[in-house]
Amino acid sequence: MRLGQTSVVHFTSSFLASVLGFASTVYIARILGAEPLGVYNLAIGLVSWLAIVGKVGFSRAISKRVSEGDEQGEYAVAGATVILGLFIVVAVGIALFRGRVDAYIGYPAAGYVILILLAVLLNGLVNSLLIGFHLVHVSGVLSPIRTGGRALAQVTLIVAGASTAALFVGHILGFVAVIAIGSYFVLREAPSLERPNQEHFEALVDFAKFSWLGNLQSRMFSYTDIVVLGFFVSSGLIGVYAVAWNISQFLILFSGTLRSTLFPEMSEISAQEDPQAVSRIVEQSLTFGGLFLIPGLFGGVLLGERILRIYGPEFPQGTVVLSILIVANLFMGYQNQLLNTLNAVDRPDLAFRVNVVFVAANLVLNVVLIYTYNWVGAAVATAISVAVSLALAYHHVDALIDFKTPVGEIAKQWLAGGVMAAVVYGGLWTERTYRVIGHNFALVLLLVLLGAAVYFVVLLGLSREFRRTVSRNLPADITFNPR
Repeated sequence: MRLGQTSVVHFTSSFLASVLGFASTVYIARILGAEPLGVYNLAIGLVSWLAIVGKVGFSRAISKRVSEGDEQGEYAVAGATVILGLFIVVAVGIALFRGRVDAYIGYPAAGYVILILLAVLLNGLVNSLLIGFHLVHVSGVLSPIRTGGRALAQVTLIVAGASTAALFVGHILGFVAVIAIGSYFVLREAPSLERPNQEHFEALVDFAKFSWLGNLQSRMFSYTDIVVLGFFVSSGLIGVYAVAWNISQFLILFSGTLRSTLFPEMSEISAQEDPQAVSRIVEQSLTFGGLFLIPGLFGGVLLGERILRIYGPEFPQGTVVLSILIVANLFMGYQNQLLNTLNAVDRPDLAFRVNVVFVAANLVLNVVLIYTYNWVGAAVATAISVAVSLALAYHHVDALIDFKTPVGEIAKQWLAGGVMAAVVYGGLWTERTYRVIGHNFALVLLLVLLGAAVYFVVLLGLSREFRRTVSRNLPADITFNPR
């Protein structure tokens, strides 16, 4: 598949997964309220941190070594062995400190934490192998299956009368489905699963010793604020914060799709040629890294309060937090592409330096700013730490690869976003003045669809690069004039 078409498949799947997740979260929030959501997200945040110990960078190392094309079966078995061994160590630790885990979460969830950790690690292993075998589109399709399975199980159990436990059980069942399906494709694609030797383990460790901090950076970006908030605020506020975070994460989907799609291609090219050969791909990744995040920032500022109102009366208090978190995700969208480049050209040592700065800044700022400014401080800490690491990542990539920053294309996206914002603001003013619709969800849906249409139509008119990209990746029987 073309890179652009692979990205579309992956993004469409991720988009569908997010829509399913949005629908189920709205239902859960309106039925159970913010507090059970807070307990659930606090437990998931803890699992994400424990998964760092379980992976220690091996997921990225597996993708890298398998994508290089040599002795793939040996690397797959070596990676699985290490990850399962580390899981056993972590699971024993959770069991030994079960009481403290339950007290921190505010719910007897230690058993669920162990099971979810196992599911997360196995799913990460399968996804790493799919990416390594250049089956990114398959990995993407599994995302809505996991989310849909989880949502269906959670809602069914809630309807049957379960409460917080339904969230944990449904989460596990969603993972079980995709692990089984993904394993089928991995086993079908793998040339053979051979017994690894010491050299295979050493090759994984050589890459993982730097990339483990990338996993830490990713998890800290997603969950440090929630984990630290667990020491300072109620489960109800954590639930509101988690909803705001999930909305902001929706906008970074396309950036994640680009990263997953381009990593095996850049890895293969750089393994065969000089790292400079990937410069054009780097420019493309930066061109489209903020494609959805830029209009999302405008939309989040204008519609954030109304979007949060959909979840229930408790949630609009997170409007300011939502806007700040969208800014953090905008920075992360570009930072992801630059770190992806450093890892793909086999320079995890430079990615390691960037991640050290992010981890240190994020941890210190979260503790200080949450203690000082409560949950708004958590959002600000995340945004500042990502901005600092973005600047450092750019410095390293610029020193390694001669590429042109697509300032013009990014500026056109901001201009298109500004036009979209004017249209959306006009729609809000009309509704406030004349109450044409009189229904919050219908108004939000209409303005989101209208804003998206305006943004992409304006961008098509402004950007020749965007027109060419769309034209190259349309089906063969559809024509489009890119000039």
